Amino acid sequence: MTAPHALKLDHLVVAAQTLEAGEAHVIEQLGLTDVVPQRGGKHARMGTHNSLLGLWGGTYLEIIAIDPDAPPPERARWFGLDDPTVRTRLERGPYLAHWVARVERPRSLPRWQAQYPQRLAPVIAMQRGALTWQIGVPDDGSLPSWQGAGQGLLPTLIQWDTPRHPSDTLPDADCAITALRGFHPQAAIINEQLRWLGADALVSVEATLVEPSLVAEIATPGGPRTLR
Repeated sequence: MTAPHALKLDHLVVAAQTLEAGEAHVIEQLGLTDVVPQRGGKHARMGTHNSLLGLWGGTYLEIIAIDPDAPPPERARWFGLDDPTVRTRLERGPYLAHWVARVERPRSLPRWQAQYPQRLAPVIAMQRGALTWQIGVPDDGSLPSWQGAGQGLLPTLIQWDTPRHPSDTLPDADCAITALRGFHPQAAIINEQLRWLGADALVSVEATLVEPSLVAEIATPGGPRTLR
């Protein structure tokens, strides 16, 4: 069975050891001069904090890192930040680690997950300031996967409870995502799950013999740029 409604691209996720390193990475890769990422806030439940950059079309870019001032959370952090493989990768520098797809109402993300618990990660409620949302996060904090394949290429699903989207209040960087491309040794498995989700039009995934990766092509005031 396939998803009855297509998903929408919500935001990109750049993982970093520190927000400062992640911000510098994004500024350099996108050639930003007039607008820089804006500090978002803290996620007490996850022990993380973020910086945000508004993109065209109601999307945004999130830089996320473990908050050094927060106590260890009672559960595994999201986006695989506790995974030794991810931590080793972060030692080489910040990188485009993941993407998030939006489930829009009247569809209910918790109800969808309850119908297909083998396909979709458990849904938890989150809050940051005035923003509240539902988001799928595996109990072990890992990135979404299907039949053992994922590594950041399958989206985390999110549903916003508040009428305003984070991108509504972010400074406009005059940047737009023109393509999202993934590379994975098990591309066929990834693409099968993307079709089931209704997200196959949002990202193209090709087979590769090297480690999985995600690349975003972004139009900027200075010309096309690639975010890795």
